[in-house]
Amino acid sequence: MDSITKYYQIIYPILKEYADLPYRYGEVKRHLIVSEDKLHYLFMTWGWENRRRLHGCIVHLEIVGDKIWIHEDGLEDGIARDLVNAGIPKSQIVLGFHPPEVRPHTEFAVN
Repeated sequence: MDSITKYYQIIYPILKEYADLPYRYGEVKRHLIVSEDKLHYLFMTWGWENRRRLHGCIVHLEIVGDKIWIHEDGLEDGIARDLVNAGIPKSQIVLGFHPPEVRPHTEFAVN
């Protein structure tokens, strides 16, 4: 099994579970968007809450080679924790939302 298929089988169910949770109130929807090549994963919300338009990316993951880059992580406990709990080693996860000079000080991959 190639790394893209392996990662898809782990990432998709995790993000799908978040996307299926109902939003607390308002007419806000959650969506999981996966690129056709299964290299990009976007967990998005959009809709209306108290007459205010909401639209945003909660999580953006990208598979680059044999690593998962986390470009955006707006989850309360962090998507990295979910990935590690699902069996992805920290050495295969890059916290891309941190500047390159900060990454060596995390427990995760640098690039």
